[in-house]
Amino acid sequence: MRLLPEIIDSASAIQEIRRNIHAHPELRFEENRTSDLVAEALSSWGITVYRGMGKTGVVGKLDGDLGAGKMVGLRADMDALPLQEHNTFEHTSKNPGKMHACGHDGHTAMLLGAAQYLSNHRDFKGSVIFIFQPAEEGGAGAQEMINDGLFKQFPCDAVFGLHNWPGLAEGHFGVTPGPMMASSNTFEITIRGKGGHAALPHNSADPVLAGTQVVQALQSIITRNKRPIDAAVLSVTQFHAGETSNVIPDSAFIGGTVRTFTIEVLDLIEQRLREISHNVASAFDCQAEVNFDRNYPPLINHESEVEFASEVMSELVGAQNVNTSIDPTMGAEDFAFMLLEKPGCYVFLGNGDGDHRAVGHGMGPCHLHNPSYDFNDSLIPVGVSYWVKLAQRYLEKS
Repeated sequence: MRLLPEIIDSASAIQEIRRNIHAHPELRFEENRTSDLVAEALSSWGITVYRGMGKTGVVGKLDGDLGAGKMVGLRADMDALPLQEHNTFEHTSKNPGKMHACGHDGHTAMLLGAAQYLSNHRDFKGSVIFIFQPAEEGGAGAQEMINDGLFKQFPCDAVFGLHNWPGLAEGHFGVTPGPMMASSNTFEITIRGKGGHAALPHNSADPVLAGTQVVQALQSIITRNKRPIDAAVLSVTQFHAGETSNVIPDSAFIGGTVRTFTIEVLDLIEQRLREISHNVASAFDCQAEVNFDRNYPPLINHESEVEFASEVMSELVGAQNVNTSIDPTMGAEDFAFMLLEKPGCYVFLGNGDGDHRAVGHGMGPCHLHNPSYDFNDSLIPVGVSYWVKLAQRYLEKS
């Protein structure tokens, strides 16, 4: 690895910041302590700080000493999850029911490390925009920052993001052009019938029977309506009806999620979900009410920015440690909103298999959103070096 010596030397200090953030997790749009920490650090390094964008977001602007040029955005997410941590090491969560189980503490710390280094090495043209985003976990914080004028105030020529990835070898990178993460969508279907005595079902319109048929019919969208070569997931995850054994209820509730890599497939699934729900319910003398929410769009990497980022990653860790055609995942990520506004690239940085965890970690796997997860601090110099080299190389083109 071609890591910068100065960054290696500062890794322990950045690790302290990371563990500080891990020990004090904050949920979406509540990242007040974390935002204060980020803003104070940026200010201490002479970086201009802007606050309040996306409620608790922080933006740092660093201008190079060589004059005007391009503007590149580097983004890290800051929020934690509503999860009780199972780890018992020293930096375990001090906030009950809240945990950094997705590594956003590491993302924030690595971008701070890059900001510190670049503030001491301003021999570049143009500007680096450090975007510390709130509410990635279900709050669409990226869209909130955009709505508050992120790219109007900071008209970046490109924007880049990064996520640690358990299961990918420690310090390796993964990326792919085009769709890399799926859209995230939820649906709620309420089947309304006519309740009655369970021993006299002919006097009722049974929403439970209608609902079970709807659940089965929805899978035909995946197997019979979309093209087999188009990836998609439709999962029914909730079915609620009735309160006792001898009463046919008035209604049944069905809920679930839909994931796709394209808007076209998503349009098809939503249309067919509505049609099937209404028509199947009607066949059983019931009515269906359908609510379909599009939460996050698919994350689509831009080809030229993927090629550029891949060159930086290969230079840093060696081409053999960079997978430029990694399998897309049905997980979702709101950095997708930024990639709808600006060209850019999102990459995975391997977090390893969990062997890095300190004594006192939980017994569960070191997977994202798991109460035994912990960010791999060995990645800090790798991630910081990636951000630094990427910004420097990009601005060289100014």
